[in-house]
Amino acid sequence: MSKPTSQPKGTGGLKYDATKRARANEWNIFAALVFIVIVFEILNRVNGTSFLFNLRDNVPGLFNQQRLDIMILQVAITGIIALGVTQVIILGGIDLSSGSLVGATAMITMSFAQTALVNGNPNPKAVFGPEWMDLPVIIPIVVGLACGIFAGMINGLLIAYTKIPPFIATLGMMVSARGASRWWSNGTPVSFPTETYATVSNGDLLGTLTFGLLHWDGQNPAVVFVALAVLFQVIMIYTLYGKHTYAIGSNEAAARMSGINVDRHKVLVYTIAGMLAGVSAVLLTSKNLTAQAGMGMMYELDAIAMAVIGGVSLSGGRGSIVGTVLGAAIFSVIISGFTSIKLDAYYQEMVKGAIIVGAVILDQWRQKNRTRG
Repeated sequence: MSKPTSQPKGTGGLKYDATKRARANEWNIFAALVFIVIVFEILNRVNGTSFLFNLRDNVPGLFNQQRLDIMILQVAITGIIALGVTQVIILGGIDLSSGSLVGATAMITMSFAQTALVNGNPNPKAVFGPEWMDLPVIIPIVVGLACGIFAGMINGLLIAYTKIPPFIATLGMMVSARGASRWWSNGTPVSFPTETYATVSNGDLLGTLTFGLLHWDGQNPAVVFVALAVLFQVIMIYTLYGKHTYAIGSNEAAARMSGINVDRHKVLVYTIAGMLAGVSAVLLTSKNLTAQAGMGMMYELDAIAMAVIGGVSLSGGRGSIVGTVLGAAIFSVIISGFTSIKLDAYYQEMVKGAIIVGAVILDQWRQKNRTRG
């Protein structure tokens, strides 16, 4: 008499099949990043140069440090915006206003960061009177963050309580914020910040945080980007904020039935996205030592592209901060790689557009496979 076969406990009789285990999407994105780097390295080698490595005998180091620094810095500020956009998209929304928020916030922030004297003469770009100049550096930083928070909160309130589609609400904010940036100083640049404000982006924040053990002069935006990415990755994985964001993006009706205050959470997510746009504006103005009404143009689309390339689903409920960071790295490698092979700028834009469309098509294909599975 044969013994009855025992069923696995707690699995409803189902067995774990290792062959059906899906690899984390971030590993696929990382593999794509490595592949793109190899392609550009080969293309550069054909021309007798190198994309990643240092071939000059008179310059120490294995890697092309100058190119690496440029690659990191050129996406750091947009990458900070992408961290907020990622959370908005995971929530099931979209944010088209972040680039314009950078422009408006930059103009306002720089107005509170100006120095009274330039080469011994009154500041020719002054927006306010002398009593509002040479302020402590914390004041323009707080002003920048407050502007971002205020605009983000308006986006959230409109979307949550008037039920306006996120596309329309943030599109309206995009147009309004760009208009405000031009109105603030009648379209003229706001320049000549204090030396202390200039060090916000151009100092050595890493050296300060590590008590002089590590140094990375002039790369404060990159340091802030990495620090914020780590912070929000932890928040999205281990806190109720992150769990509620994923739940609402996956199924808003089910999230409401489970007791989540969906409207309040939407306001919070859009407020955080606005705050991160404010952070970007502060770093951008400090880096460039000026503010112009056109700052942040197309940043919102670049941020969305970084998130989508990084595997964030435009339908909501899926994606990660790590994926967005990898998407930003791919974005940076593509820009730098095209420059290294001397590809014209308009070709670069067309290829970037094709890559974004391809990433969305891939996301749709993955969704269909999950539905069938």
